[in-house]
Amino acid sequence: MAATPPAPAPPRILLAGDAHGRLHQLFKRVKSVNQSTGPFHALLCVGQFFSPEADAEGAPGDVADYLEGRAAVPIPTYFTGDYGPTAPRLLSKAAAGARGFAPGGIDTCPNLFWLRGSNRFTLHGLSVVYLSGKKGPGGPGCYSQDDVDALRALAEEPGIVDLFLTNEWPTGVVNGADTSNVPNQVFDPHGYDPVVAELVAEIKPRYHIAGTKGVFYSREPYVNNSAAHVTRFIGLANVGNKEKQKFIHAISPTPASTMSSADIHAKPPNSTLSPYAAPAQSVPIEEAPKRPADNTDAQYWRYDVKRQRQGEAEGGRLCFKFTSSGSCPRGSKCNFRHDEEAVEHYQRNVCFDFLNKGKCERGPECKFAHSLSGDTSIRDSRPRRRAESSCWFCLSSPDVESHLVISIGEAYYCALAKGPLVPNHVLMIPVEHCPSTLLMPLEAEVELGRYKNALVKYFEKQGKTAVFFEWVSQNSRHANLQAVPVPFPKADAVNKIFHLAAKKLGFEFSMVNPDGGAKVARESLISHSESKSSLFYVELPEGKILLHNIDSNEKFPAQFGREVLAGLLSMPDRADWRNCKLSKEEEIQMVDDFKHGFGEFDPAE
Repeated sequence: MAATPPAPAPPRILLAGDAHGRLHQLFKRVKSVNQSTGPFHALLCVGQFFSPEADAEGAPGDVADYLEGRAAVPIPTYFTGDYGPTAPRLLSKAAAGARGFAPGGIDTCPNLFWLRGSNRFTLHGLSVVYLSGKKGPGGPGCYSQDDVDALRALAEEPGIVDLFLTNEWPTGVVNGADTSNVPNQVFDPHGYDPVVAELVAEIKPRYHIAGTKGVFYSREPYVNNSAAHVTRFIGLANVGNKEKQKFIHAISPTPASTMSSADIHAKPPNSTLSPYAAPAQSVPIEEAPKRPADNTDAQYWRYDVKRQRQGEAEGGRLCFKFTSSGSCPRGSKCNFRHDEEAVEHYQRNVCFDFLNKGKCERGPECKFAHSLSGDTSIRDSRPRRRAESSCWFCLSSPDVESHLVISIGEAYYCALAKGPLVPNHVLMIPVEHCPSTLLMPLEAEVELGRYKNALVKYFEKQGKTAVFFEWVSQNSRHANLQAVPVPFPKADAVNKIFHLAAKKLGFEFSMVNPDGGAKVARESLISHSESKSSLFYVELPEGKILLHNIDSNEKFPAQFGREVLAGLLSMPDRADWRNCKLSKEEEIQMVDDFKHGFGEFDPAE
């Protein structure tokens, strides 16, 4: 019997406190530690990354040296402290070049990633959640209510968060802890934030890392309410501080997704109760102001679809659930406004942000109407947007299985298939409720092409090719273009087996633009598609497209594409997705595994 291969070693991570622009000193120490006790996979920086003084001699230059290529960042480095007098200028180029979502950070220069806003990403198997910026009056470097709401929504999703990164400390973190030997700075109220305390109590990470207070403090582990695992808080000092407080720290946590139940439930003997057992009242929304339009990315809609779960103090805000679907399960208990007129405008494709705030931060790039007068039809030929509260694929629907989502762009998101035919079976789904990918606007088609190219490259790395197919019927509600990986040796047989299957059902495929390439063929397919027609098409590995226009009285099998590929792959028992269901825990693991390999190709990263 073959020996069981050893489990992979856990990732080795360095943590650092406020850099204050002293990157030469920081990276010199990182190189030394990496050579003596490394290698380390990544460096995570919390607290203020940029100099606190605009004219501090050398400090702004340190950062500029790396951003402008005069110095190299030694290992992948991620920072959350995007504030300081020099920060807006130094980050302006990266901010201008950022497109769509970047959960794993905006690339500011090789090996240096700006974690902007708030989000969750996977780093060497570890689930990392972050809140950038700090509490303040608004403007650059201050986190927004959208950022906070996004994390509250993430807290409701399944799976254990390994690392939570914030700049400021959570109010009350020392409650119940042994404070007999802690530095005096721990008791200074400066650098504490009650919003962070609320978030960490909801997210329940295994590690919470923070900076700002200029002191190193490693709290005893504490037990979380309604969770099996404990949380460890680590506060880090400033880089190069005169008191010689520890500003760099190493950890090597095993990802929770690979831990045994016994290890997750383990509680060290010095564990305490949660310091947040009696959380304070929710901080009013005014204390966590909005970022201004010039410092906000295009993530607003993903927050709105879930923000109602927590409720906000502003009764004037529209309820997204009610506006998009015409109903809200909380009824009169909802903290948001239920406006029938807003529902009508939304269904006529008026931008939700415009309805809710009176303005839209995406400006002319927004695809929806910014007017309430006249016929507020959308600016392209898409069908009217409909509110679908029960659609499996609408991100605003209570039925969506968000734990299967692997990547979110501006017009499309990708999810692993429910009951997959094979591992890495992917669905590419429009964000907006649309019955066919062929009816999406040109900009969305460009993004879809980027996702398809990324999947092709990802599958190629595994020795496989991609087969894409879509079934569109008159009763289609929400489109999904499926991508199934097929081993290279079987790639040449895909064309033949689809023709054989078609012959058995009594029809023949037509070839779309046989003389053109893949891009030209799809453009031809789009130009000849009609919103009310039913069809099935498959994009072959060599770039050709097979098309079958389905007659109104024809009984066409909904699982046709999957059934054909199941036969090709000699797994006919998996033709029906219902025979391939996995547990939610298995699905979560499947998603984590996919993200780990797909990250380098993901166009939304």
